[in-house]
Amino acid sequence: MEAGSSLLGRLQPRCCLVGGGPAGIMLGYLLARAGIEVLVLEKHADFLRDFRGDTVHPSTLQVMHELGLLEEFLKRPHQEVAQVRARIGGQQIMLGDMTYLRTQCRFMALMPQWDFLDFLAQQGRRYPTFDLRMQTEVTQLIEENGRIVGVRGQAPAGPVEVRADLVVGADGRDSTVRDCSGLAIEGLGAPTDALWMRLSKRSGDPEVAFLADHGKLLVLFDRGDYWQCGFPILKGSASEVQRGGIEKFREGIVEVAPFLRDRVGELRDWNDVKLLTVMVNRLRQWHRPGLLCIGDAAHAMSPVGGIGINLAIQDAVAAANVLAGPLRERAVSDEDLAQVQRRRAFPTRLTQRLQELLRRQVGRGFGKSGSARPPWPVRLLERTTLLCRLRTRFVGVGIRPERVNTPDVYK
Repeated sequence: MEAGSSLLGRLQPRCCLVGGGPAGIMLGYLLARAGIEVLVLEKHADFLRDFRGDTVHPSTLQVMHELGLLEEFLKRPHQEVAQVRARIGGQQIMLGDMTYLRTQCRFMALMPQWDFLDFLAQQGRRYPTFDLRMQTEVTQLIEENGRIVGVRGQAPAGPVEVRADLVVGADGRDSTVRDCSGLAIEGLGAPTDALWMRLSKRSGDPEVAFLADHGKLLVLFDRGDYWQCGFPILKGSASEVQRGGIEKFREGIVEVAPFLRDRVGELRDWNDVKLLTVMVNRLRQWHRPGLLCIGDAAHAMSPVGGIGINLAIQDAVAAANVLAGPLRERAVSDEDLAQVQRRRAFPTRLTQRLQELLRRQVGRGFGKSGSARPPWPVRLLERTTLLCRLRTRFVGVGIRPERVNTPDVYK
């Protein structure tokens, strides 16, 4: 290291996790709890990014229960949603009823992601083997003899270099680690982007999470005193929507959700509307010697069902279950990394396919004029609880949920 380099560059953890999102923080916590020295590097100064995934599904709450953290976690401000309803044209549909589930929590918790991440980081700091460094951006992988042995980056104190037995890329859908790794990514396409905004919530508002009518869709997340709203638009059409003016955009919202007429004026200009560029993709291979990608770095998910955060948590649990032993012995092999991918690749592929089926089922008629109406096969099946139970299981629990098998060595 050069003189004046950050002290961080002298650290040599067993595992270096790049990215302080759900996958990175959870994996860091689980490994530290198992006595493995971990270093989590997050490029931002805090977790405060708005319009991120705020839905904590029953599968993730089950993990918190298995870790003994659930009671403390639920003391943080949140909303609990057991039933998710949609209104398509004039017909109301129960999209999900979590009271059917056989999980510890039969509801979904709505909590800002920064609170969720802050809670996990706080729990991680209880362990001497957990180290989280903010404002540390990784820019390069260190490769020796065909194996990834560390990372280089930049922190406020200067350049950093970290050596580790394993580097894990958990730095999201725009992953630097993935880009530097040379791993091939398969784009699956996404027909829409989404515009996100806040509108105040008032007593008497309908308890619906999804509205579809007149060729438009609106997703609503109850944040207590306001709605977090998602308005899907055709992929790449954001500039065209903006050229139409904020007033026309407000009218589009009212057309699908008339009860919001008295407050769409809260959207003063386009600064009050954020664009979410939707990407759906996955790595063909998640690993190479000394390196593993998980979460959005391995597979960017559609926002349908809000399950991306929960899939990332499942990746982290599976990775910890497989890798804690080899990391403790300092003997992580390519086969260990491949085992993580084998465990999680099938749920990822199937989830992406089912997300697309659900998007088509609920979003039928998007972009078409006239009043929306579910097709007759859907209307027929909705007379039973079958479709509702299947959707609930898929969104609330997911495909192949993981159980925590790593120990807490500090008990």
